[in-house]
Amino acid sequence: MEFPLLATLSEDERRHLLAVARRRRFRRNEIVFHEGDLAGGLHLVVKGRFAVRTTTFLGEMATLEVVGAGEFFGEMALLAADAARTATVAALETGETLSLDHASFDRLRVDYPAVDRLLVDVLAHRVRRLSDQLVEALYSPVEVRVARRLLRAAECWGGARDGTVVPLTQEDLAGMAGTTRPTVNKILGQFAEGGLVSVSRGRLVLVDTAGLTKRAGVRRR
Repeated sequence: MEFPLLATLSEDERRHLLAVARRRRFRRNEIVFHEGDLAGGLHLVVKGRFAVRTTTFLGEMATLEVVGAGEFFGEMALLAADAARTATVAALETGETLSLDHASFDRLRVDYPAVDRLLVDVLAHRVRRLSDQLVEALYSPVEVRVARRLLRAAECWGGARDGTVVPLTQEDLAGMAGTTRPTVNKILGQFAEGGLVSVSRGRLVLVDTAGLTKRAGVRRR
């Protein structure tokens, strides 16, 4: 399994880092950790998909994003031993991660000082993600946000292409797009009428990915 987060490390550094990481396996719907828990470690996703959720000011649970193989979550654990989890993470299906705790990472930094680059990469990723989310929330129309989140989710389920099935609820997509379920229902109805997606209970299917990408304002490579 390739992890882009580790790309700046040497082969020897990556090998030692992965050697001290603990393999964790999760059943479908199993909670990896709860919001507010003491941060136990960074999780590198080997297989499966995991939903990152947070509690809104109304006390409801909203999905922020879906993380798939090759990606990671729980990065704040590497920055401070006493950090608290800022979100709840649950396995959407049978999954597996490699967990690296703060103490093991600190010992690794002593033997391999260059591993400090990983902290820089983690912080850079977090800043970019938060900046992108802020700009989208402030300046992008809601239909654009819904289209982008749907395309992003599709990448976790085989890629954003025609025929890809995204097994997320409208509530999940609403949380990811920062809007309400009724709004997402209305927008998905418009997308379906335009032949962009097919909508059924608990699943969305990309029908015209090029058209959906255009609605998202994203240039295809």
